[in-house]
Amino acid sequence: MSKSKSLEEVNESVATEGKATGFRKILAFLGPAYLISVGYMDPGNWATDIAGGSQFGYALIWVLLMSNIMALLLQSLSARLGIVTQHDLAQASRETYSKFVNYVLYFLAEVAIAACDLAEVLGMAIGINLLFGIPLMEGVLITVLDTFLLLFLINKGIRKMEAFIIALVAIIGFSFVFEMIFAQPEVGKIFAGLVPSLPNSDALYIAIGIIGATVMPHNLYLHSSLVQTRKFDRSDKGIKQALKYNFIDSTIALNLAFFVNAAILILAAAAFHKNGMFNVAEIQDAHQLLAPLLGTQWAPILFAVALIAAGQSSTITGTLAGQIIMEGYLNLRIQPWVRRIITRLIAIVPAVVAIMYFGESVTGKLLILSQVILSLQLGFAIIPLIHFVSDKTKMKGFHISKTTQIAAWLIATTIVSLNAKLVFDEIKGWLESSENPTVLWFTVVPLTIGFLILLLYIIFEPFVAKSKKGIDNHSPHTLLLKIEKHKNYKKKNIAVSVDFSTADEKAILHALDLGGKEAKYTLIHVVETVGAMFYGNKISDHETTIDEKLLQDYHNMIQEKGFEVETKLGFGKPGKIIPKIINEGNYDLLIMGTHGHTGFKDLIFGTTVNNVRHRIDIPLFLVKF
Repeated sequence: MSKSKSLEEVNESVATEGKATGFRKILAFLGPAYLISVGYMDPGNWATDIAGGSQFGYALIWVLLMSNIMALLLQSLSARLGIVTQHDLAQASRETYSKFVNYVLYFLAEVAIAACDLAEVLGMAIGINLLFGIPLMEGVLITVLDTFLLLFLINKGIRKMEAFIIALVAIIGFSFVFEMIFAQPEVGKIFAGLVPSLPNSDALYIAIGIIGATVMPHNLYLHSSLVQTRKFDRSDKGIKQALKYNFIDSTIALNLAFFVNAAILILAAAAFHKNGMFNVAEIQDAHQLLAPLLGTQWAPILFAVALIAAGQSSTITGTLAGQIIMEGYLNLRIQPWVRRIITRLIAIVPAVVAIMYFGESVTGKLLILSQVILSLQLGFAIIPLIHFVSDKTKMKGFHISKTTQIAAWLIATTIVSLNAKLVFDEIKGWLESSENPTVLWFTVVPLTIGFLILLLYIIFEPFVAKSKKGIDNHSPHTLLLKIEKHKNYKKKNIAVSVDFSTADEKAILHALDLGGKEAKYTLIHVVETVGAMFYGNKISDHETTIDEKLLQDYHNMIQEKGFEVETKLGFGKPGKIIPKIINEGNYDLLIMGTHGHTGFKDLIFGTTVNNVRHRIDIPLFLVKF
């Protein structure tokens, strides 16, 4: 089968053709990088920036600038991969590496998502606590409620989601404009902070945390997918134009993120370091001290509002990245609300346990730790990305230049080297301080060596092995209907339930084989969004439009093969709507594809087979995928 589309529900949903040249043309492409930029200003960044600013003043501004330059190059490579190959980074990895390696890379990517979401959960909970006085534990639990915001936004289309995110970014930006006015930082020292220096080993830990918080691995997966939401001319000229406009998009958005990160660090330096408060690392402490130090009650209020906006925006993009990683590496699609809750619980459980056991004072350490975890995972995302965009065959002539390759490898080497030093120092410290180092020698040390071997493998594998041919993804857009012969079947009116999954092709092929060209076929699909359940066939949202198009694609492909076919679109719960359509029609047989799972997996994957089989009066033919 041909490949599936990354973020299929919004893929190529924004038209750029037919736009006038100039500003309107650029505007059509602007958007994806703003969703990326919120990951560069999430609550995890706040913790590392505040710790860096209060402890070392303006000395680490250069780390932010360096991180921003790194981020701009890496995100432009990620966008290039998505635009040229129409694969996201996870799909490209699955195409290139063995199943075992992909499973490990997927696990590491999920750890990064969990670390990122942990920072977002804590950040939003802290913001809610600071603004409304709600206890931190309750604030953590409240963050579960934003689970469904993503589902609502993506149902409205990617442009609406981009507008919502840009509004949140604007809130963050304006908040810090006023914070800078209140803080009155020393401009000369800001420029001095652009000169590279590391005062001590603690500064290295904070610097690596800043890099991990700025150049975020899940953003590389996300950007390679989001650029595919734009529909443009696939000619060489069209691809070059898309690359150019997306680079402009990235430059503007990431510089805004740099401004926010620099503003947080400068605020901490001007308010805390200047007044001899060198150990302010907790966001709560920073909030409490802003009013007395800056002389205005607006400072802490704006700080809390910006923190909530940062947490809310980054949680949306983190969820999208989780979907991309799961579908790309595993070729596995689960219901969005299930995916969101799983991601949220992975972050909430350690946050709740840590707060219960250590108290609220541990949140700052958790935030910084989450960013260091992100930094440690970076090499496993950056190195494959550089290989892919350097591949002349994969990139169809749009591979990066030698100069860009050298710059990218220097960045990767810098990040991996810093991480290697951090890991070595940490493990050495654990072994020296542990009462029972033997346990560490047989657990942590072998695991670390294993990840080092994996890192070396993905560095050198593309040089010694050829990429596998194709990518075995499912696709609801194209079906390879290789029909050799048909058996006559007395049933002349056959219904086929389709859900745009891997099961569809087998179900349709079985139907056509059973009925031949003398039968009539009806393809049934049910839109099961919240809006569809409430408004039925009166709903007119983005997902309904996409489903109508996909169903029509199926219709056209089957009709071109010489079969009589029609389509029916239902709205609501498939388990109820499919039987209703069948019982109201004149059908002889219903064919459904099934993944063959039962019990708990029924809940996860949302199967409707059992509900349908007991409500229809005609035979049900199940095709197990």
